[in-house]
Amino acid sequence: MRVLGIESSCDETGVAIYDTRAGLLGQALFSQIAMHAEYGGVVPELASRDHVRRLLPLVRQVMSEADTGPEKLDGVAYTAGPGLAGALLVGAGVGRALAYGWNLPAVPVHHMEGHLLAPQLEADAPAFPFVALLVSGGHTLLLDARGLGDYVPLGESVDDAAGEAFDKVAKMMGLGYPGGPRVAKLAETGTPGRFRFPRPMTDRPGLDMSFSGLKTFTLNTINDLGGPAALSDQDRADVARAFEEAAVDTLVIKCRRAIQASGHQRLVVAGGVSANRRLREKLDADMKKRGVRVYYPGLQYCTDNGAMIAYAGALRLQAGEHSDLPISVRPRWPLVELEALG
Repeated sequence: MRVLGIESSCDETGVAIYDTRAGLLGQALFSQIAMHAEYGGVVPELASRDHVRRLLPLVRQVMSEADTGPEKLDGVAYTAGPGLAGALLVGAGVGRALAYGWNLPAVPVHHMEGHLLAPQLEADAPAFPFVALLVSGGHTLLLDARGLGDYVPLGESVDDAAGEAFDKVAKMMGLGYPGGPRVAKLAETGTPGRFRFPRPMTDRPGLDMSFSGLKTFTLNTINDLGGPAALSDQDRADVARAFEEAAVDTLVIKCRRAIQASGHQRLVVAGGVSANRRLREKLDADMKKRGVRVYYPGLQYCTDNGAMIAYAGALRLQAGEHSDLPISVRPRWPLVELEALG
């Protein structure tokens, strides 16, 4: 089965073609980071308009690179949520229209399921069941992934997601947008142990997480140093190091507990924060002691991309799922509302 996948949930326009026998045949991604950086964050209306400009040229480009015409496709997959309503409608509208015009089935894909399945694009793919840590944008959650669409919630952030906390700390220190990667880069030159930040909700049982208090602790530390304008370059690096260590340790502790609770020997970590080098180092070391294998997407599949949508869509089309003609998106869409598919 050969599927065209479209991703447009936020600030990146992604298109890919995935074939269940031949693998990924082509992909393209346009990032809006430069445009939104001027405003310090994503502007939804600008994001939607840019998806309109970029999407069809990217579809043509990918189909040419994959030597694939409509007659060689078996379906179209598009992100239907969660995400920005306007951005989602652009991708869903184009995807559904192409499917209708080409007389192909179309399938809506849950953005977070795309991330969860992204490690399966790698040569050494994880098999179900496994524990999944999804850390993408406004989402941080732990799941017991038992099969396609069969996801049992184990824990989640009760306030800020990990990625949101990284971005807000970057804003506190004037690092610009996107903040998360800049905090992580700065932390590499930080002095270990100068500051000790709390590991939220790790002193009590359970798998829920919280990053709002850690964010506040970081702000208080910055203010104790005289405020953002008074920070030296080394101060910024040391604060970034302390924050990153606390956030990463919190995620590692919760993953350890989830593995113990589930009894699984596989852990999947996906989403934008899964690209964090320190998180990978600490998780690999911790899980190796327990005989647990950790799987990550390739770095190009950690952030939003069309490949993960094409892949998830192919699996769902193979299972017999497709959408009706009316276009529907869900800006808020809990992952656990998906139905399990055989």
